Amino acid sequence: MTSLQLASIHLRVPDLARSVEFYSGKLGFVVATRDATHAELAVASGAPPILTLTESRTAASTPRHAAGLFHAALLLPSRPALGAWMRFAAERGVEFDGFSDHGVSEAIYFTDPDGNGLEFYADQPRAAWPFAANGELAMTTQPLNLPALLASASPATATPLSGASWGHLHLRITNLDRSEKFYRETLGLALTQGSYPGARFLAADGYHHHLGLNTWGQPRTPQPAGALGLAEATFARTGVSSPQSLVDPDGIALRVVGR
Repeated sequence: MTSLQLASIHLRVPDLARSVEFYSGKLGFVVATRDATHAELAVASGAPPILTLTESRTAASTPRHAAGLFHAALLLPSRPALGAWMRFAAERGVEFDGFSDHGVSEAIYFTDPDGNGLEFYADQPRAAWPFAANGELAMTTQPLNLPALLASASPATATPLSGASWGHLHLRITNLDRSEKFYRETLGLALTQGSYPGARFLAADGYHHHLGLNTWGQPRTPQPAGALGLAEATFARTGVSSPQSLVDPDGIALRVVGR
């Protein structure tokens, strides 16, 4: 078992019904609990909820110049599972924003109805991950071979996300050095790639990244408290005896629990 896991994501949304329909009807999540303003979703019936949606019709949007969520990334258990999910989502009208082969993973990018970035991906075998001459991980961005991905797809099922879990969190922040220091100290992460322009990637246990940080677009201000978008991200970490609620240097709320 790994020492760190992105356990759950909590989003603040303006229209709960619309968000539940998108995540369950189009992406394949399963609604575990729901009331008038709150829903918890899982990847399959009986699985623990990993996505919380809370409605706030009066919350302001996060400004473009502010820090916040870049994307939350769901890790599918295999390449055939990713191909099957892509077919499932396409048949339900999901509009994809991009497709990339990063050397360490194959990724599909899109946004939810409120502009929250999402990545659904599958890892390449660790033995195939590219490294630079200095030993640093060398993640790249190349076109994804979509015909090959779809050709590998497993048979369609009613639960296309079964076995999936959050793989990493990617944040827009205002200062790379400051945020890297914070996340190293709070989550015990190590830098895996620091040469990508305007970004850094950190992980535990030799993974390619549990956390991405970027300053693309030059965000200038912290995420406003109570704004729409990422309300909280929960990481489960080995050795944590009691839950900790934290706020990072850009106002992004975190919860760290025992693993």
